[in-house]
Order: sequence, then structure tokens, then C-alpha cells
Amino acid sequence: MLAILQHWLAHALGYMVHEYAHSFTAWLLHFKANPLALDYGHITLDNILFQEDIDENVDYGPIFAAGHGYLAALIAVAGVLIGNGLSYLLSRLLYARAQMKESRVWAMFFFWICVMSVGNFLSYVPVHTFATHADLATTVQGFGVSAWMIAVVLGVPFAIAIWHFLTRMLPDAKVFLFQQEPVSQGVLILLTTDLIFVFFGGSGIRNYGSASHWLSAFSKYVLSPVITVFSLQQSAHRWPIRERLYRS
Repeated sequence: MLAILQHWLAHALGYMVHEYAHSFTAWLLHFKANPLALDYGHITLDNILFQEDIDENVDYGPIFAAGHGYLAALIAVAGVLIGNGLSYLLSRLLYARAQMKESRVWAMFFFWICVMSVGNFLSYVPVHTFATHADLATTVQGFGVSAWMIAVVLGVPFAIAIWHFLTRMLPDAKVFLFQQEPVSQGVLILLTTDLIFVFFGGSGIRNYGSASHWLSAFSKYVLSPVITVFSLQQSAHRWPIRERLYRS
């Protein structure tokens, strides 16, 4: 039950941090009066569980019309770059601190927040980079560059973050959280890879254009099983607590 609650809360935090990053950036650039004024949607089960109706509530039309396309691009990219970027860095730091204190409850919570962060990285680059609409389409339009440029500039650091998570944090977490419980370790890996490569990676399978569709299909049907098998077989060397502050 604790894991389910943490899982839901981590997703909600990751989602809200993303939307508030859009909103606060628009406010700082004087294109929004109230940074807390998101479109919170309706009180429905889907919205409570997945925040499906919540939106940044930023009108990009007047920004482009005023000739400030590059500012519209900054607002659009802020969600994943600033919002999820900060949640990724903070969750890594707080996870390490929880380990040093041998607090498995807090370590698992920060682990899930990190999962949501890297999942957003994959969802936006490359899955939504070539989409016909939404944040990165606005970013491409605002900066007046090729989507390939965005894919490279954001894709390289995002790919490094995902790789580091999968090869360092995940194998470390499965041992720290479930030291002598191989079944629980397997469940942790399955949930993690499903979230990253199916839930987030598969988010462009519909309504975002053919490029996003095929990238999502590749994430769901190729990357997900391959990385799941790799993670299940990966040896998990548990470093001493004092050496865990991610020397790399």
C-alpha cells in the first residue's frame, strides 16, 4: 500500500512540477498574471489518478503574434527542461541522503520521483520531439530550428540521465530497498521499466503524428522488454553507504 501511495504521489508531483514550470516561466516573462493559475480541470477519477485534465493554462497565440516566438519556445520547453530537470537532480540527491540514513521508505519515494523524471525525459525527447503539436512542436516553431536540433541538444543530456539511472540507480535501489527479496526486486524492475518505456515512452502512440507513433512503438515493444531483461540480469553490487553519494 505504501508503494502504491508513493507511486501515485510521485506521478502527481512530477506532473505538477512540469506544469508549474511552464506557468512560472510565462509569469516571469510577463505573459501570465498568476503563476498558480493552472487549468485544474474537473474532479474526475482520471484527473485525480493521472492529472489528465490539468494544463499549464498558457496562451501561446498572443506571444507568437507579438513576435516573441523565442520566448514562447522557452515557456514550452521549461516543463521538461526546468521542471523535470530539477525534480531529477533533487530526487537523486535526496535518494542518496535517504540511503545514508538507511531510510528505505524515503529512499523509495525519491526513487519513484526520479523514475517519473527520466520517464518525462524519454517522453519528450525523442518521442514528442517530432510531434505535430504540443510542447516541443511549440519549441521548434518558436526557435525556428529543425526538430533534429532539439533532439540533439536535449537528447544527449537526457540520454545520459536515463542511462545513468538504469545502470547505476536502478541496480543500487533494488538491493538497498529489497536486499534479500528477489521477487520484490523483480517487481521493482518491472514497474520501473513499464513506467519509463511503456507509460511515458508510449505516450506518443496516438494523436501526435507518424514519427511519434513509431518512436513510441519502438519504446513499448523493443526497448521495454530488452531493458527489462537486461535489468533483471544485471548484477547489483551494493556499494558501502559512505561511497554511495554517486561519485560518478
